[in-house]
Amino acid sequence: MALFSSDKKTTKKVDAKAVVRRGALNPTDDRIANVLKAPWFSEKALIGTENGVYVFQVPASVTKIDVSNAIIKTYGVTPRKIAMVNLPAKKVSLRTRRGVGTRARRHKAYVYLKKGETIQFA
Repeated sequence: MALFSSDKKTTKKVDAKAVVRRGALNPTDDRIANVLKAPWFSEKALIGTENGVYVFQVPASVTKIDVSNAIIKTYGVTPRKIAMVNLPAKKVSLRTRRGVGTRARRHKAYVYLKKGETIQFA
């Protein structure tokens, strides 16, 4: 095979569900329960729930596939899209002799659902 040949290679079509991603948690794995730490309750997040966007606090090491599998297993709905956000650490006033401290960095996952699908928290 020449480096710059004009022969076209035929490619196989691969089923998206059959692809096993390295590092992703299996939906049947018990560790998937640790992916969603808590729902994120802020004013912006609560406004988003009206449009089918739900926000969750997640560990830094999880992927979009892990979050998707956790939503399917926990709430029984299939997400349309997932966006991950890293929030940086911030300096905060401690009102003590020490003066200034840092708030820990956090990680959020925005989960977009199809129209008509909802998640009940309580």
